[in-house]
Amino acid sequence: MITLADVEAARERVRKHVHHTPLRHSTTFSKLTGAEVYLKFENLQRTGSFKIRGALNKILQLSPDEKRRGVVAASAGNHAQGVALAASLNGAKATIVMPEHASIQKAEATRGYGAEVILHGKDFNEAQEKCFALAKERNLTLVHAYNDPMIMAGQGTVGLEILDDLPDVDVVVVGVGGGGLISGIGTAVKGKNPRTRVVGVQPEISSSLKQSLAKGKIVPATATNTIADGLATKSVGDKTYEVIKKVVDEALTVTDDEIAHAILLLLERSKNVVEGAGAAPLAALLSGKLKVKGKKVAVVISGGNIDITVLDGIILRGLEEAGRIVRFSTEIGDRPGQLRKLLEVVAENRGNVRDVVHQRNRMGIPLGRTVVELDIETQGSKHRDALLSELKKAGYEVRP
Repeated sequence: MITLADVEAARERVRKHVHHTPLRHSTTFSKLTGAEVYLKFENLQRTGSFKIRGALNKILQLSPDEKRRGVVAASAGNHAQGVALAASLNGAKATIVMPEHASIQKAEATRGYGAEVILHGKDFNEAQEKCFALAKERNLTLVHAYNDPMIMAGQGTVGLEILDDLPDVDVVVVGVGGGGLISGIGTAVKGKNPRTRVVGVQPEISSSLKQSLAKGKIVPATATNTIADGLATKSVGDKTYEVIKKVVDEALTVTDDEIAHAILLLLERSKNVVEGAGAAPLAALLSGKLKVKGKKVAVVISGGNIDITVLDGIILRGLEEAGRIVRFSTEIGDRPGQLRKLLEVVAENRGNVRDVVHQRNRMGIPLGRTVVELDIETQGSKHRDALLSELKKAGYEVRP
């Protein structure tokens, strides 16, 4: 177990190396949820996530001999960067094991902080097994991503900062992977203000906490394939679970679509680039799964290290979900002027053409007919529906 005193000691230890990140009120998200929503922007922390806090708290307490021999860690990306920077600040060599499909951006950033990066395994759990083996083979000190009291205490400094800036906070919402962040934040928050609720959020496809709390034992997730890769662990740790049982009031799950929607809104409304793990807590509010009307809510935006290709896909997916992009095909006569007539209907209804594909030789299409595929930008779902309705009235059969 860790205590409030452990978290406070960690804050003094890491203070000169980490940022006190902003806690900002969001008018947009407050209106959307009926709560007073404050966003804790750990995506603006050094290395782009909260992970530097726990890694520093651990490495600063190592002996000179342990630092000389070096440290090893497994990570999907954020812990990797935190350990790499913390090690470099303390003159220690870091070896990081990352899954083979880890974000190129995160792997390169980790190397940039001076660490040796080893790509191994299809997921975090396989990378972690390799990490454990290397610790024994090379006599390295393990810096676990979450299942360590020193790591938990370091992450808990986020909670102390929230209370500094918003002492009367009613609810703190935190994403949960292995449980290090919520263990630390929960310890800090409950230690200073026991009435404040602490809520954990996981991706639905990779959730274990809700079942684990309900059954009184750790229940592993059945899958870990989620856009919130920072939360994609099989389960919380045995050490973090013992803390979580005492400091977490509720566990919720959100879908990848809900997370993608939150990422898009954070980008568009708050001008912040946020990864899936960082957006999951906000997704719980926006989906209505967390009832917080009239409450002061602090949402921990834990990181911003999202792969650009993933972000591009999420933006397109989010725009389609919001009805701001619509893709469909229809048939027209294969003679001059027919494509122009179709596009005139689109233009008259204020649709903005992003792409047109005209296919006259597709199999199964009668002679004298041709298929047109359209990618149209609209102003939202109501505009999209009105546009499609007008196309049907004009005689066009619209197919998604």
